Parts: sequence; structure tokens; C-alpha cells
Amino acid sequence: MAEAKLLKQDSWPGLFAKLQASGRRILAPRGKPGLILFEEVSSPEAMASKYIQTTLSAKSAVFPRCEELFQYRFEGKDVKIEDRQLDPPPTVIFGLRPCDASSFAVLNAVFSWDYQDAFFKSRLKNTAVIGISCRESDEYCFCTSVGGGPGDTKGSDILLTRQDSGDYLAEILTAKGQELVSLAPELFAEAPSAEKGKFLAQVPAHFEVKELSQKLPRLFDSGIWVEQSLRCLGCGACAFVCPTCVCFDIQDEADREAGSRLRCWDSCGFSLFTLHTSGHNPRSVQSQRWRQRLMHKFSYFPERLEVLGCVGCGRCARSCPADMNLLEHLQAIMEAP
Repeated sequence: MAEAKLLKQDSWPGLFAKLQASGRRILAPRGKPGLILFEEVSSPEAMASKYIQTTLSAKSAVFPRCEELFQYRFEGKDVKIEDRQLDPPPTVIFGLRPCDASSFAVLNAVFSWDYQDAFFKSRLKNTAVIGISCRESDEYCFCTSVGGGPGDTKGSDILLTRQDSGDYLAEILTAKGQELVSLAPELFAEAPSAEKGKFLAQVPAHFEVKELSQKLPRLFDSGIWVEQSLRCLGCGACAFVCPTCVCFDIQDEADREAGSRLRCWDSCGFSLFTLHTSGHNPRSVQSQRWRQRLMHKFSYFPERLEVLGCVGCGRCARSCPADMNLLEHLQAIMEAP
């Protein structure tokens, strides 16, 4: 059971100092409205003060946009492989919204499915999450439709909920969370009894996600995919802001003597993603790629990994230059015959 404590807002500088003194780096939201990113900070004063959601998630902390897997060198007819040493820094992600915190379970399911990805697993092991509940939401948020909520604890090691006084209810949820508290126990007081729900945003549920997952396979050959994808530009913005998208490409950067093998983010919404060397493309039109995106998140993931591939953060709709709102499309699918 979670242990509840009270963390006063004026205790944040002391907490940051203790975390850094322990050798941990702190990633927190920085920037201004319109562009808020997770970056390394040294004090809470550097954090963005008001935001419903960050522009990008903190996914890159455990799954970088581009990373080197190994180096190689040509030595005559032989190739010498030099593996990368895995030594990720101890990291605390501070200020993650509950939807983003829950996304790490989705990433972990993918990178632990049929192969234990050492790069991802080592970073995740060295990462602790101090989440902050949502007191506000916007029209793009639909976490409650996909099993989450503005005060959901899944994925957080400590979850902070701001009270009307400005102080925070701190739910200590995991052993990692207990370890962080032990660095500064004097900052965490006994929490007064209070109903957490009254401090949270009200996010209505728009559909039953289990029903959606069951319905999608029956619509595989439906014309709804063409209709919905007409506005899609295939730009990939939705994939790159998404906290759960895991598509990647493997590339080599090399000269005649040596090279590096890289893993970089990609998108199943790109026409080149499924292009074969032969020239054949099994998803040659955008409607097929749009169908794949939704089927992957809401049908294939639950079937194969027993997790949803969407946490309802709403970033895809906020970032889309063609104003394609995923929530509206999911509601249309639920209403389709």
C-alpha cells in the first residue's frame, strides 16, 4: 500500500539539492507555453511553472531519439566489433504527468517481449519517476478512456498532488520512491487526511476501450480508414511526440575503415518504413498506414503484450498540422457499423 506524506512547496529546493548530492541528474519540464521539454535542471526555479502537458514526453530518457549500438572497424578481411559500455547515469524524472508515467510500462512490454533490450533496460533500471497529478486538462486529454486518470499512480515511484494550500500530497509507491525519500526524510511530514480526488482535473471517459479493441479487427477492410486518413500528411509528428511509439530504424554511419551502427526513431506512418528492397510496399497508401497505427495501439498491443499502446495524453492531436484529433476518430470508429 502506498504511504502518504506531505511535501511543502518550499521544500522543493532542498529535495533537489539532496537528489543531486546523491549523484542523480534531474530531468524536469523547461520552456514556455508552446514548447516545454524535459531537460536537465539544477533547481525547481528552472522548471516550467504552468503546463497541462509537455510538448514531448520523457521517452527519450530511456529510449533516445538516436543512439549508438556498437562500433566496428575493418581489419583486412575481418571486422572487429566494439560493444558500447552501458553506464547510464542515475536519473530522476520530475514533473511527469500520470499518463506519461504509465507509458514506461508500455515501452517495457515492447523491449522485454521476445528480447531483453539491454540499452532500454539499463536506463529504466537507473530511472526514478516523481510524477505530478493533473489539476487541469484540455479537450485533447482522454486518459480516463484508456484506463488511466489525472491522479493515476501507475508508473510513478512518487506521485505528488498539489493541494489548495500549495503543498503536495506525496504518495510513496515503490522501493525506488522510498529510497528517494530516505535521502531527505526531514522534508516529508505526516500527511493530513484529505480526499485526493477533489484536487484533480475532471476528464470524462468517451468510449469503452475493451469494446474498441474487439471491434477494430472487424473493421480491417472498412472504408473508414480512407475517410479518416484523407487529411493525413504523413509527417510523423504524432509518432515523434507520442510517449509509447517505439518504431525505429537501424542505420550505419561508416567510411572505408570504420563505422557505427545506430538505432533511431522512425514512424510506421512514413511511406519508406515498409518499403522493401524489391520496390514492393505492403502499405503503399496513407490509409493503410493510418490503419496500422490505430490497430497497433488498440488491437495488436492488447492481444500480444496485454497492454494498450496509448495513454490518452493527447499530444498527437495537439501537434497535428492537419488537426486530426485521435479521440474524434476513435469515437467515429465506435459508432461505425
